[in-house]
Amino acid sequence: MARRPKLDAMLAAAVDAARAAVLEIAPAEAVGAHAGAFADGDRLVTHRFTANVAGYAGWEWYATLSRIPRGKEASVCEVGLLPGPGALLAPEWVPWADRVKPEELAEQQAAEQAALQAEHDAGYGHENGHDGDPAEPDPAEQVITEQGITQQGITEQDLAEADA
Repeated sequence: MARRPKLDAMLAAAVDAARAAVLEIAPAEAVGAHAGAFADGDRLVTHRFTANVAGYAGWEWYATLSRIPRGKEASVCEVGLLPGPGALLAPEWVPWADRVKPEELAEQQAAEQAALQAEHDAGYGHENGHDGDPAEPDPAEQVITEQGITQQGITEQDLAEADA
């Protein structure tokens, strides 16, 4: 079992340094009272402050401080805003496939089937006569064929004149 880190007395007493670090990212009125400090590791302490921010009830500002062995000066490692023990949080995300109810799935499948049936009834998807009926010719293709126009827009008469 891993040993629990001991709270560094010098870093635990550096409340003012931790508050100053938090005040670099937050307005003074948003930073409340010191809510405590805990050891994250050897010579690594996190200070917590209540957050006075609308919509963030139960959240806390934090500043993590460290020092070198036998050092007398605290260094700021990280500052931020995290939910506290009583914070209101969004529910954990659940993938759609896991949260969909069978009746919702049945409704969706019925709607998809109805849309496919409507397309079938309207004749969509059968433009090339794949349904057994011959396809109706495209009027634009009929005009092109009747006038003898090739894919490049050149008439057959132009080609014959060029060959002559």
